[in-house]
Amino acid sequence: MYTWSFAPILQASDLFLLGAWITVVYTIGSIALGLVLGLAVCFARLSGNGPLNWFAQGFQELFRCTPLLVQLLWIYYALPLILGIDIPNWAAAMTTLSLYAAAFYAEVFRGGIVSIDKGQSEAGAAIGMSGWQVMRRIVLPQAIRRMMPAFINQSVTQFKNTSLVSVISVADLTYMATVVNGQTYRPLEAYTAVAILYFVILFPITKFADVVERRMRAGN
Repeated sequence: MYTWSFAPILQASDLFLLGAWITVVYTIGSIALGLVLGLAVCFARLSGNGPLNWFAQGFQELFRCTPLLVQLLWIYYALPLILGIDIPNWAAAMTTLSLYAAAFYAEVFRGGIVSIDKGQSEAGAAIGMSGWQVMRRIVLPQAIRRMMPAFINQSVTQFKNTSLVSVISVADLTYMATVVNGQTYRPLEAYTAVAILYFVILFPITKFADVVERRMRAGN
């Protein structure tokens, strides 16, 4: 009969806190980069330029239709062979997470923008506003409100996705659980502690997303 004991896990709490901090850094960094790239991909999809649209759509489908783990391993192990350069594990992790996030954020942005009635854009153009002015003053303020719940939910998923970077030895929260398990031989306690930390961090965010969604619906 296995006897639970969290005492060794508590003694390694500094490793778990360090892993949690690294996880947060990768999450925030990949979200920030993913937002910038995702916005560019979104506008490429909406540009009306055929080749640009096809390239952006191909980018989205590539990263949305292949597993993140496979993307991570390919960029870390295969891409250096093709380019003939070394890619540090931290760079491979951040690059993969950012590209993956961009593919999904681009669709969140696009969905929010196309949901706005075209009549409003036409009305803005009719009074002499440029396309950028219409987008900035009329479309985006409304689209941002509509896309916010999806954005928050995707960001929660992004936080959980960072657990995969442990496979290339990035010292995130999941990797630290492996380290602690190797030191204490307490796998149940180590991974239970990780699950608890993820829950403690993400549960308030998911509740916030629910509040935002309810307010968005009430506002409509």
